[in-house]
Amino acid sequence: MNSMLSRVRAVAETLAGAPDPATKRSAIIDIGSNSVRLVVYDGPVRLPFILFNEKVMAGLGASLAKTGQIEEAAMERGLRALARFAHLCRDMKVTDVSCVATAAVRDAGNGPDFIARVQALGLTVRLLTGAQEAIGAGHGVLSGIPGADGIVGDLGGGSLELARVRAGKVEQTASLPLGVLRLPDIRAKGPGHLERQVRKMLDKAGWRPERGLPLYMVGGSWRTLARFDMQLTHFPLPVVHQYEMPAERAEQLTRIVSHVGRSRLKQIPAITGSRVPTLPDAAALLSVIVRQLGTSRLVASAYGLREGLLYEALPDAVRAQDPLLVAAEAEGEAQARFAGHGDRIERWIAPLFLEDGSAWRRIRRAACLLADVGWRANPDFRAERGVEIALHSNWVGISAAERAMLAQALYSHFGGGTGTPAGIEGLAAPEALHRAALWGLAIRLAQRLSGGMEGPLDESRLDHEDGRLVLTTGGGDDALLGEPVERRLRHLAQAMKIDHRMVVGA
Repeated sequence: MNSMLSRVRAVAETLAGAPDPATKRSAIIDIGSNSVRLVVYDGPVRLPFILFNEKVMAGLGASLAKTGQIEEAAMERGLRALARFAHLCRDMKVTDVSCVATAAVRDAGNGPDFIARVQALGLTVRLLTGAQEAIGAGHGVLSGIPGADGIVGDLGGGSLELARVRAGKVEQTASLPLGVLRLPDIRAKGPGHLERQVRKMLDKAGWRPERGLPLYMVGGSWRTLARFDMQLTHFPLPVVHQYEMPAERAEQLTRIVSHVGRSRLKQIPAITGSRVPTLPDAAALLSVIVRQLGTSRLVASAYGLREGLLYEALPDAVRAQDPLLVAAEAEGEAQARFAGHGDRIERWIAPLFLEDGSAWRRIRRAACLLADVGWRANPDFRAERGVEIALHSNWVGISAAERAMLAQALYSHFGGGTGTPAGIEGLAAPEALHRAALWGLAIRLAQRLSGGMEGPLDESRLDHEDGRLVLTTGGGDDALLGEPVERRLRHLAQAMKIDHRMVVGA
């Protein structure tokens, strides 16, 4: 089977010693300045899905600016959470647990004591330097947005990490003591003080300015700001990853957040109560960073340090795999009636769409890989199921417009016709949605002709010849052709505004 997932498996199995399968259960325990979190992953190593995710707001860095120490109460909260996390990892039979600590533990005078108490729980703690944290955040963004070219800004509780990413690599980095737990004291020193401090810190870090680049926003507080903006603008897609804002929106959000009371912010479903106190400071810092770096636009990233640590451990050949296609194939294979069929469909319909550029081809391929995900659903709701999978599944490496195209393709494939499903009209251009509808109808024809099997597709071909859509079967066998197949061929031809015919080959 010539498939993306098969190639990932092959790469993994041929590594020196082949110690790891193509899928494995792993976990990251992230000991941050504000929160302590466990995330357990399973599935394809290039893009594992989240099996379990739990966060405790321990506040290890809450008093760091004043005392230089982790408060005992915060330490106990953190240790209690970490003991639970260690127990869960054992019960879940996680084969690879990576426990990392960042700015609060790194900077606290009693940080070594905290690490010793954590290791007594059976966890090995890796204390990251600021540079390592920045590199991890950069790799996280590259994992979820492979074409990222700009500045990654990871705002945590104790620090702000910056990383220049380009061509799949992390270049210069900087770690600045500007976490959301430190910002109140800095801003309390008067208007303009934060701006001056940021400028001095960038100079001291030797940051080489490169204006006009996007800023990829990482960290809970900045992602919460992006979700707040999605609410304000009535953005139709509730997915924060790769949500974009113009750079000037940072200043506008700063003013809006400063005039909205905490009680009103807590009423917004997309904003968790624990993030509300940090939003004014997070917005103010974002505005300053935008001005200092000359940012061109803002892009939210759901992927950061934890995903970056997983990505760093992968061999180059696996890193190079397209995360969208790996995830789509894993999902499609898990739900399909017959293995490998989506890959064959993509090759069969490709001759109709030779003018598609590379960006559209990968979305078309994803739709083909997901061609069988709706077969268990009630027939009356398969089209809606396709839209739901496209819009709400945890895909990465895909923009909002591309999600809309994927939704349209699956909607048309599962019987929705060429109409546009509600909610995606404003996400992609009409011509893009029409193209995706044609993909869906072509996939629908392939499924009807083949019954989900590979043989009928191998024995036939679909072409656009002399202004006509032609379905040809080989070997003089017309048994595959019938009224149901002709009807779907006709629907596709009508949507393409051309004639059609079926031919029995010699």
